[in-house]
Amino acid sequence: MPDESRLDRQLCFLREIDRLKTVFRQTWLLDQSRRENDAEHSWHLATMALLLAEYAAEPDVDLPRTVRMLLLHDLVEIDAGDTFAYDPAAQQDKAARELAAAERIFGLLPADQAVEFRRLWDEFEARRTPEARFAAALDCFQPLMHNYLTGGRAWREHGVAASAVFRRVQAIADGAPALWDLAERMIVEAVERGDLVKEQ
Repeated sequence: MPDESRLDRQLCFLREIDRLKTVFRQTWLLDQSRRENDAEHSWHLATMALLLAEYAAEPDVDLPRTVRMLLLHDLVEIDAGDTFAYDPAAQQDKAARELAAAERIFGLLPADQAVEFRRLWDEFEARRTPEARFAAALDCFQPLMHNYLTGGRAWREHGVAASAVFRRVQAIADGAPALWDLAERMIVEAVERGDLVKEQ
């Protein structure tokens, strides 16, 4: 029989993270019927990690650790909300909002799991390990791919410049260089199609 207080805390956490399904991103689904939510984004990234592990910058990347990071990395947005990557004003207090959210949300768990999950979140944020760099690369590549395949819909809505996209997705080069070549081609083509604002 499981420890009821431990199980209660785990079930509380599971109830809380259901709220991630209600946090919507700027990224459009490929069929453009609606915007993607954070839970869908996390699932998509975890699946991408399983599929694209061979493109990680460093061989023998710990894939289960990477997948765990990707499933946990956006849980903080339950409290902090999704911060649009190309909104400089919203970026100013993003770290503080997400840190407070990490404290609260992971704090719902039993102590050992709270420490483990928080370490994985911190690792993702710091991007010092091969797993974190690969996870960050996928986190940048996925919305880039969506924007490219939807004719730059979110980019067009916000008047995003190509230079801002290049800065935003630089993590791809660090974590998955083979995907960086593809990312560069997507951005260049998006500029040629008029999906991204040219440099001013």
